[in-house]
Amino acid sequence: MILKHREFFKLKSGFVDNLPKMINPKDGKIHPCFHQLGTETGRMSCSEPNLQNIPIRGEIGREIRKCFSAQEGYKFLSGDYSQMELRIAASLSGDKKMIELFKKGEDIHTLTASQIFNVSKEKVTERMREMAKTLNFGILYGMGPKSFSERKGASLEEAKEFIKKYFQNFKEIAKFAEGLIKKARKKKYAETFFGRKRFLPEINSIDPKIRAQAERIARNMPIQGTAADICKMAMVELEEKGIINKDCKLILQIHDELLFEVAEDKVKEVAGKIKEIMESIVKLKVPLKVDIKAGKNWAELELFSIKKGHHLKIKGGE
Repeated sequence: MILKHREFFKLKSGFVDNLPKMINPKDGKIHPCFHQLGTETGRMSCSEPNLQNIPIRGEIGREIRKCFSAQEGYKFLSGDYSQMELRIAASLSGDKKMIELFKKGEDIHTLTASQIFNVSKEKVTERMREMAKTLNFGILYGMGPKSFSERKGASLEEAKEFIKKYFQNFKEIAKFAEGLIKKARKKKYAETFFGRKRFLPEINSIDPKIRAQAERIARNMPIQGTAADICKMAMVELEEKGIINKDCKLILQIHDELLFEVAEDKVKEVAGKIKEIMESIVKLKVPLKVDIKAGKNWAELELFSIKKGHHLKIKGGE
């Protein structure tokens, strides 16, 4: 009950009370500020208000998102990178098993749950999948047994066993994560796939807390930083190819997702172009996958089907 109250209070004070005051009287819109280097990994951040922080899950969060609707004659269209950071981790680590699962189009969280709980895919419950999802993302960034047990309500022994099984299944991920720390200790920086560096003078600190924080950054930066680079490159490419124009406006960036406002008669034409450009911005061992959704408001976006093999003519190339 207390946690629920805190959640509601945060949403009410942060958004429900403030959003109406931020509406521009001239156009009826909210114009947040975006910061190119708002985070140290290179992710963009947002303020006044922070629209990246409106929860997608939960009834209250959805109701707040429902307040954002496309203007007359337009629809919202979302291009969302699917499991982007895991695809990057699989590509950079060269983990053959994870790469193969992605290439087969398998649900990586269900498969992970199946392996750590020793059950068939069909018998994986929602809770099992959720625990596997926490492992898949958490282990990349140095989450240990204690942190996992606290987050998911598992015993410390269970958490240790889950992590052990995870590394038995994805051996190269474990080596990759450890290798990132060794590399950072030697070079005093971590870098993205594209060579953007984050310097880490504290990586060899004698203070274990300071050193541990630098080690987490050394694991985080190459993956989350690469994801940030890819998103920004996609935004630039969409602009340069003429996709972003008066009929297709980029209105919001939510980390791995781009949100557009598109003229209703252009949605079909633009959807395929956005998907193609976002997915082809860089070639990795695991192909990038973008889910396209469309709808009249931000809370009710539905998957938009795009025909395979549809030839796309794009300004400045094909």
